[in-house]
Amino acid sequence: MKVAVLDFGKTNSKLFVFGQDGRILDEQRSKPNWKRKGDFSVLDEASLHDWAVHVVGDAAERHGVEGVMVSGHGCTFALVDESGLTHPILDYEQEPPAEIAAHIDRRIPEFAETFSPRLPLGFNFGRHMLWLKAVDPNVFAAATSILGYPQYWSWRFGGRPVSEMSYLGCHSHLWAPRNRDFSSLVETEGWRDQIPPFARAGAVIGEQRFGKASRPIAIHNGVHDSNAALYAYRRQQLGPLTVVSTGTWVVVLNPDCPLDALDRDRDMLVNVDVDGGPVPTIRFMGGREFATISGDWHGAISPGAIQRVIDAGMMALPSFAPGGPMPHHRGELVGRSPSAEERAALALLYVVLMIDLSLDLIHSSNTVIIDGGLNNGGLLASLVAALRPGQAFMQGATLEGSATGAAALAFESVGRAFAAEAPEPVRAARYAGLAGYRDAWRGEVSERGDTGRAVGGAR
Repeated sequence: MKVAVLDFGKTNSKLFVFGQDGRILDEQRSKPNWKRKGDFSVLDEASLHDWAVHVVGDAAERHGVEGVMVSGHGCTFALVDESGLTHPILDYEQEPPAEIAAHIDRRIPEFAETFSPRLPLGFNFGRHMLWLKAVDPNVFAAATSILGYPQYWSWRFGGRPVSEMSYLGCHSHLWAPRNRDFSSLVETEGWRDQIPPFARAGAVIGEQRFGKASRPIAIHNGVHDSNAALYAYRRQQLGPLTVVSTGTWVVVLNPDCPLDALDRDRDMLVNVDVDGGPVPTIRFMGGREFATISGDWHGAISPGAIQRVIDAGMMALPSFAPGGPMPHHRGELVGRSPSAEERAALALLYVVLMIDLSLDLIHSSNTVIIDGGLNNGGLLASLVAALRPGQAFMQGATLEGSATGAAALAFESVGRAFAAEAPEPVRAARYAGLAGYRDAWRGEVSERGDTGRAVGGAR
């Protein structure tokens, strides 16, 4: 059996074909297009749909895939009726007008109920739902279903409308993790009846023909991408884990962190795993920040460039994107002007230091697995490991932990084994002065008032 996984990220759209041995047999890549329509930035859904249908059809013809599974980025919802979207899908990177924000933000539930902090833009998609309703009071009446982003695509490809725990519970303001039920916002707005019944991530919810395939292909219920990465490693029974999932976002998930340690002002929150359990989380927009700091560097970064940045004391101070554990200052570079490669090294060290700080804040003392595209070549993981010699570090055998977890859910839902490769041990990097560089960076951040309360944790 083979499964096609569509991994819809905010920046990149990917298709992977997985075999039961966990190997990726094929991949295709594209980018979603976000465009202006009226007062909103919205997804060019038609173009993304056409690309997805084409690559799935090609995978069906060339590889004989028997299922389609979706892994999707958070913060996004879709309103549909029986025939399609009743409103375009909103881009979560847009802020409501100030007068609307002042009105809708008074209606957001308390952190103690949802463990979903009040974040800017559409990082809580319940906030964007309120914005849309404020602009068009009839927009929800026109919809028969409110779907999470992966569930929209599973439905669009031929499934039935369903909900899914890991997505609805992903800092949406719509879920109360302690109660394992909808939040008071859902009740107040009368949305409960429009949110479809739940199905587990990976469950078969329909079928569809693609391309010239001779038989219909099963459509599986989609999953939140970072929670799929968490599932990919938890299913391997590796013991207590912190998973650092990297992409546009760096999402640090530590199920062992006490809920009362979460600080709403640091982009700390509760995610919900595929079985409904709470997963304490901290995150920042590390991929976006790396691109901003580095000037969209895509090449390798030499050890010499990293050592020169450390020796010169060049630093990037947070933050270069909204949200994150230190959101109240605009990012800045300090020190001499770097070369192009040094700027990329500076950007990588920034992400490393932010992960190190996030691991402290999320009380991580267990084994850390670093996963995803920012760890290409293993350099990111080796640098973080060097700063935390008291912890064991591993890295994904591939860069595609989210897609691998999604594939595992699809295979397991139909009773098929799936043998993903075990993560690999990380050898800590050796750079002179790295620990001192980290301490100096934290000192600079503290002087700006960004660290607030003291940070502790295992190193």
